[in-house]
Amino acid sequence: MMNIVAYIDHTLLKPEATPAQITQLCKEAAQYGFASVCVNPSYVPLARELLRGSSVKVCTVIGYPLGATSTAAKLAEMKFALTDGAEELDMVIHIGRLKSGEPGDLEYVQQEIFELALRAHAGGAILKVIIETGLLTDDEKRTACRLAKDARADFVKTTTGFSYTGTTVQGATPAVVMLMRAAVGPDMGIKATGGVSDYTSAVAMIKAGATRLGASRSIALVNGAPKEKENN
Repeated sequence: MMNIVAYIDHTLLKPEATPAQITQLCKEAAQYGFASVCVNPSYVPLARELLRGSSVKVCTVIGYPLGATSTAAKLAEMKFALTDGAEELDMVIHIGRLKSGEPGDLEYVQQEIFELALRAHAGGAILKVIIETGLLTDDEKRTACRLAKDARADFVKTTTGFSYTGTTVQGATPAVVMLMRAAVGPDMGIKATGGVSDYTSAVAMIKAGATRLGASRSIALVNGAPKEKENN
């Protein structure tokens, strides 16, 4: 049986999330020993205070969920997040500029990631780059991964969980994770989100190459693990 606890970013990014719910999230993360809690930027100070002294990192999001704010706005958001105590930062790329495919637009995407990575690392944090795989072709996914790697980001991440095609939320699949792993090589982190619904799917993502899992149903994932057979 695979122990998946240390892979999980225990996540609550809903706009209606209350302080009481964030408090519960942090208590659960500390109890189970998850890798981090991932919360919206305004809740970073609360999470930092609640998790002080624990091994659980505080993660927040930048340019979330659309990615279409300016680089300056993302850098300003990051500055406050770092000051408030964030240790991991999940930023959304400018998806439209990536999909343009024009050299100048691709340069914009890479330069933005580079500037955010530089600021994150200077603040002792790591940067995860959300490429929104559900909105991209396979070639665009490979390009986004390459740009993030060349810009010195620490992770590429599948999705925000807020993008839809028709009425379907676009999330991670093992096939997408495998494509991303092939694109970035063996050393860069990959965070799978949006398709991690149970223990079996969590293990499938890890076997495909994910090194972190974003999940709002983290406890159900862990508690849904198959019990080890007793030795009779």
